[in-house]
Amino acid sequence: MGRDSRYHCQFAAAAGVSSDRLPDSIWHHNAALGEVVNALRDDEGPRIVGGAVRDGLLGLAVADIDLATKLHPQQVIDRLEAAGLKAIPTGLDHGTVTAVAHGQNFEVTTLRRDVATDGRRATIAFSDDWREDAARRDFTINALYADPANGEIFDYFDGLADLAQRRVRFIGDPAQRIAEDHLRILRFFRFQGRFGGSQPDRAALDACTDAANSLMSLSRERIASELLKILMLDDPASIVALMLEHSIFVSFLPEVENDAPQKLARLVLREKQSGLPASLPNRLCAILQDDSVAVDKVALRLKLSNKLRQDIVLRSSIDAPSAEQARAHAYRHGVSSVRDILLLKGDDSSLTASFKILTNWAPPAFPLKGGQIVARGVSAGPKVSEILQNAEQKWIASGFDNAAIPAILDQLIVSGDDLTAN
Repeated sequence: MGRDSRYHCQFAAAAGVSSDRLPDSIWHHNAALGEVVNALRDDEGPRIVGGAVRDGLLGLAVADIDLATKLHPQQVIDRLEAAGLKAIPTGLDHGTVTAVAHGQNFEVTTLRRDVATDGRRATIAFSDDWREDAARRDFTINALYADPANGEIFDYFDGLADLAQRRVRFIGDPAQRIAEDHLRILRFFRFQGRFGGSQPDRAALDACTDAANSLMSLSRERIASELLKILMLDDPASIVALMLEHSIFVSFLPEVENDAPQKLARLVLREKQSGLPASLPNRLCAILQDDSVAVDKVALRLKLSNKLRQDIVLRSSIDAPSAEQARAHAYRHGVSSVRDILLLKGDDSSLTASFKILTNWAPPAFPLKGGQIVARGVSAGPKVSEILQNAEQKWIASGFDNAAIPAILDQLIVSGDDLTAN
């Protein structure tokens, strides 16, 4: 190992791989991939690189297929276009071209080496050395290459052995890798949560702990992107606990509470028990204090999308409803939001009953229109709006009984009840 070689270790038994090559999978027979590879074929490439190789070896679903090549970006563009394929110069300064075939995108990157780094970005030079390209990547398990034609694996830094042993390890000196890009601290915890074993690599963990304050130099958007990916892991609670233990949050999210791992673990368990998919706003709320003002400040600081910001503020500002009030809350805030709030804050005794009440229930449309009130002799204007709002509240309280509308209108129009009546 540690050289340009095919895989010859115990990894096959550990991960279910039965040969020294990528196991055959449906994505290997992707016609679009074949056209891109044929257009770029030379004596040593292109090669599939990174996540597709790693996940293919583990038998996981492969979503994105990235390719590495000795060809320079303009050569890549020329060859793709000569083959009748679309080439998008997505990052020429960094050697990246997006190849488009049959509506599918493939990121093609020229082999590179770092010339200079400042913890946020790198100045690169193109290379024709595969090991040099692998050396600039973050973790050994992400620096695996495969021949798309026959699946032959190329491993330069013992990534296969690390993958077999569920070890997330930086390539070379962890401190140097982190100094090149501070975001690798958060990436370490994300990859540890997805691929790591029960004991993190000590050198990697120590380096991340020592450099935790360097996260302050990163853009909030980059931090948020990694944080949200961590929260959507199958088991985010153990990773959040590890990050708290090593003071990783202090520099960018001091609002994370000490009981966040317990709250997150309970939420994840409830998600699984209810059969509902993981909810990003819910998981984010689980690690923060239950204070809508504080949560909103976090959303602004991390520059979260308006939708995510609204979702987490809503969940932090509303208490879990009782079973009797579940539908009324769902009418006002949406069924999915109320289910989230119940999972996040509801007590075990009422959770099942509340979920049962909401099962297969869709909020009905309020059947009353302003014209119907005007037809009853009320002059158009603010009074109509007042009656509509009050009537809606009474209709909700009646259990959404449309048959109760005439009596509700009679009461409001005759008695002139104010808007707060229920």
